Amino acid sequence: MEIDVIKEKISNALVSILGHNNFEMHDELTAKDVDGWDSLSHMMIITKIEEELNIRFKLRDLNKLKNMGSLVSVIQSKI
Repeated sequence: MEIDVIKEKISNALVSILGHNNFEMHDELTAKDVDGWDSLSHMMIITKIEEELNIRFKLRDLNKLKNMGSLVSVIQSKI
């Protein structure tokens, strides 16, 4: 799957859960950069991404997440 498609699906999950698109998708984007992205919404976003991409993250995958670039890399390794 193309990186652009993965980023679009991630963006859609963020908008769906957070209810806004007041952020710019880039590899260095972190939760602290996005209004409303807290620990609870983080788990909802991860669940939404799993559903949209038909994948399942393991705990070790989630521990690797530092920013949007690392999320995309983990997703690519699962597809």
